[in-house]
Amino acid sequence: MSQPLAVAVMLGVAVLILGLMLWGWTRRRRRDAGIIAPFDTRTPAQRTDDGGFTESGLYVASTAHGAPLERLAIAGLAFRTKAAVTVSPAGVAIDLAGERPVLFTPDMLVGVDRATWAVGRVVEPDGLVLIAWRTALGVVVDSYLRLHSDPRALIARIAELVPTINPPASPSTESTE
Repeated sequence: MSQPLAVAVMLGVAVLILGLMLWGWTRRRRRDAGIIAPFDTRTPAQRTDDGGFTESGLYVASTAHGAPLERLAIAGLAFRTKAAVTVSPAGVAIDLAGERPVLFTPDMLVGVDRATWAVGRVVEPDGLVLIAWRTALGVVVDSYLRLHSDPRALIARIAELVPTINPPASPSTESTE
């Protein structure tokens, strides 16, 4: 095979792979179009005026509840980016670099926990913070954060906001013992 032909074949394969990736992402966005991120309509001054506790880190991903490998393409929460998380009586506000701020109000919160892995990210045991929240349509979503500091204080503050009457609608995991 000549060198120009080999280059043409490699370029063709690269274009095919990129096309398939674009096709897959487009399908995923269409599938998840009904899941809407709860954008924070407050001004930055209002977000800091209510005595919030703030941590910085990375927003990793949002997945279907209980399925940490099934990334959701939610507008505003689709891509990994730098984040600042503020917990206040208004809820959990996440300011994402390049996106509109998101606010999970206390009535939306389902739970908070620690995780070791989520889509494309594996860290030390319990290195991620998992925030489970319910959309307006009742779909439960898990959003993952990687903090620059110890997450225990943030988790404790979020846990105080989680209502005890808001259990997640998780898939049946009954055992046949």
